[in-house]
Amino acid sequence: MTDTADFFVRAHTLLDRLEKLLPGDTAPFHAAGSFAYRWQARGLSRSLVAVKNTSSIGLSDLQCIDRQKQEIVRNTRQFLQNLPANHVLLWGPRGTGKSSLIKALLNEYSTKGLRLIEVEKQHLIDLPVIVEMLHGQSGHFILFCDDLSFEADDPSYKAMKVVIDGSISSTPENILIYATSNRRHLMPEYMSDNQQSRMIEGELHLSETIEEKISLSERFGLWLAFHPFNQDQYLVIVDYWMTKLQLRNLDMDIIHKAALKWALEHGSRSGRSAWQFARDWTGRQLLK
Repeated sequence: MTDTADFFVRAHTLLDRLEKLLPGDTAPFHAAGSFAYRWQARGLSRSLVAVKNTSSIGLSDLQCIDRQKQEIVRNTRQFLQNLPANHVLLWGPRGTGKSSLIKALLNEYSTKGLRLIEVEKQHLIDLPVIVEMLHGQSGHFILFCDDLSFEADDPSYKAMKVVIDGSISSTPENILIYATSNRRHLMPEYMSDNQQSRMIEGELHLSETIEEKISLSERFGLWLAFHPFNQDQYLVIVDYWMTKLQLRNLDMDIIHKAALKWALEHGSRSGRSAWQFARDWTGRQLLK
C-alpha cells in the first residue's frame, strides 16, 4: 500500500513538471477598453492583460532629445496613417529617455488608434503567439520590449529575429516592434570576435560571431542613439521639472549647486536623475 501511494506521489510530481513544458492555453483577445496591455504568462495560461495605470509622461516633458523625438514621431505617424514604417531600436545609456519616449508616444497618439503592448524579456519567445493573436485586430500595435540584452544561444533572441524578418509568414502591417537597449547590437561584444575577422582581396569580412550578433539589430530599420547629457543639458532638464512641479520663490543658483551634487552622488547626469532630484527638492521644501 505504501509503495502504491509513493508511486502516485511521484507520478503527480512528474506530471506537474511535464505540464510546465507543454504549450499553454491562450486567452482570446479583443482590443477594446484599454490603450496599453502587458503580456502575462502564469503557469499554462497566457494572455494580454490591460494596464490600468499608465505613465503620464508627455513628449514635451522629454528635454534635450529633440532629434530622437522628431524621428520616432515621424515613424509613428507614418505607421498610424498606414504608410511604410520601420521597427525601431533605441539604444544608449540608462536614464536618457528611451523608455519614456515610447510611453509618451502612447499618450500622444492613443486617440489616433495607437496601442502599446509591453513584452518582458523572459516572454519574448512568445512573440510569434502574440503576433498571431493580433492578426486581424483593429488598431495599430507597438510591441514594446524594454531593456533588451541577450546572451549567445538565447532562444528569445531567435524568436525576435523571426518575428521582425526571417519567417515564411510576414508580420501584419499594423504591428511594429519598438525596443530599447543599452547595447547597440543587443549582445555582448568581445575583442576575440574582432580578431576572427579577415581581409580578403582588400575587403573586410567580419567573423561569423560578429555577423550573428549584428543580425538582429540590423533588422530594425530605424536606429536612434541616445547619449549622456552634458552639464548644461542636465541643468536644463532640472529647470524644466522644477517649473513643472510649480515650486515658488526658486533660487536657481542654490538649486543648480544642489542638483550637480545630486548627480555626482548618484553617478549620473541623466534625465531620470534630474527628475528624481526635482521631486526630492520639491518634497523637502514643501515639507518645511
